[in-house]
Amino acid sequence: MGQSSESATTNHGQAGRLAYAGDVDVTEAWEGLTNNPGAMLVDVRTQAEWNFVGIPDLSEAGKEPVLIEWQVFPTMDVNATFVDAVVAASPDKSQPIYFLCRSGVRSKSAAMSLTQAGYAACFNISEGFEGPHDQNRHRGYTAGWKASGLPWVQG
Repeated sequence: MGQSSESATTNHGQAGRLAYAGDVDVTEAWEGLTNNPGAMLVDVRTQAEWNFVGIPDLSEAGKEPVLIEWQVFPTMDVNATFVDAVVAASPDKSQPIYFLCRSGVRSKSAAMSLTQAGYAACFNISEGFEGPHDQNRHRGYTAGWKASGLPWVQG
């Protein structure tokens, strides 16, 4: 479940330090979550998204997703307590954390933020929960957690 040297190069931050561990697809994230007892999924979408769109169901892996908004609805300001909330949920900075949003943008920012806070294995789930738009401008059908047939529940 590693990243290619090409993606490692593109993820470099200042002073040659990786901005985050890299992008993974939903299948790699699922395998990491089910195979590593310490791995955690942080869903960074908004409460409205969790309630109305759904959340990953990790019960098969004996886990629950950690729900922490990266941006707070309705203002969509960055959540000032985000890093503290993740630290409280996962104090072990060496365990893998997979970050999930709708399509992989907010989760990338979250992975970068936690890496800057000293976490060693922050992965962005690049396709997100719903993936990109299809030809009809609908999400959830072409890629992402839902479209890949991974378990999820709706509130």
